Amino acid sequence: MQATLASPPLSAPSGEAPGALRQALARAEARRKWRAFALTLPLLVFLLLTLLVPIVALLQRAVENPEVANALPATVRALDGWDRKEAPAASAYAALIADLGHLPDSSDAGALARRLNTDLPGARSLIMGAYRALPMEGSPDAIRTQLIEKDARWAEPPLWQAIAKNGARWTPDYLLASVDLQRDAQGHVERMPEEQRAFGGILLRTFHISLVVTLICLLLAYPLAWWLATLPARSANVLMILVLVPFWTSILVRVAAWIVLLQSEGLVNRGLMGLGVINEPLALLFNRTGVVIAMVHILLPFMILPLYSVMKSVPPTYLRAAVSLGSSPIAAFFRVYVPQTYPGVGAGALLVFILSIGYYVTPALLGGADDQMLSYYIARYTNVEINWGMACALGALLLTATLVLYGVYRRIGKAELSLG
Repeated sequence: MQATLASPPLSAPSGEAPGALRQALARAEARRKWRAFALTLPLLVFLLLTLLVPIVALLQRAVENPEVANALPATVRALDGWDRKEAPAASAYAALIADLGHLPDSSDAGALARRLNTDLPGARSLIMGAYRALPMEGSPDAIRTQLIEKDARWAEPPLWQAIAKNGARWTPDYLLASVDLQRDAQGHVERMPEEQRAFGGILLRTFHISLVVTLICLLLAYPLAWWLATLPARSANVLMILVLVPFWTSILVRVAAWIVLLQSEGLVNRGLMGLGVINEPLALLFNRTGVVIAMVHILLPFMILPLYSVMKSVPPTYLRAAVSLGSSPIAAFFRVYVPQTYPGVGAGALLVFILSIGYYVTPALLGGADDQMLSYYIARYTNVEINWGMACALGALLLTATLVLYGVYRRIGKAELSLG
């Protein structure tokens, strides 16, 4: 019988306590974590500079209101405590002229005039007229008389109300205007007059177009993704290249191609008329139809890819098992197969909808005046109106809508997982 020798228990090296060994292991683990963090640090800095900083700047500019506070500090102080019902005291007129005289150049006066003109049409001519009339000398009463002689509107309270309302450096006015609200002369929030309401309807139009595009993409992508998932790998890969072709083509090129196809003498109308389906060309361009067709074509891959990835993971034996247990193929498809693809449906629908609400180029080139979405007005306020506060407020509105949709999707997804 062969005796076995018991191996001695493992112990710390001679002269080194177990506590010291644990500390050495902890230091080694800490160094490993710091090296891993150092590898990801460039990516974190990139995300900070390209994602978080622009979002913070956008939100800040949506509530920032520096024009009046910077240009008319003495006037704002003179209007402090004013009841905003009658024209202010003569000291406010003198403070206004003094502030205008301290402006470095006419561009600052122009920025002030544009800001006040957004609240009060005609304020630009008042401010620029007073600026060009400088210098004005004399007592406050004399300055007041000179201004009123140049324009009788100086004796009325609306302009002074606009200055007093915008005297603070931070304002909710841009965000309120983005949802068709405003502050009155006393600072109370109220609905805009009916003829001035615009963005509520534009937001609903944006959601409506995005919802229609998402539903059409789902109806087209679901059978196509199912067909690709049932094909052999080689055939599916070849056809997937055709699905990905739109990713490799510029949006402007695709939109230009649709303009050629959808015009009155385009290929679509000529083909339908040649087949005898229609007798005269259809209006497919510069309306809602053209916008939806082009957006569906561009966004369809974003619906196909999530559906295909989920469908590829569904075992085909489930359907065969359901049929072998007595279910009809159609009932088995809708009661066994379709519920397992809900994650792909939700992910694809969310992705397409979020991309749709931010579309600008396609509606601008293919749509009419009543087909423009919210992004068009963001671009207009940025490039034409030069009103960065309003543009950022509308951008914040889109950002909020996106976050709400994502939150709803996450909540529904968790509820489905808990029920399953």
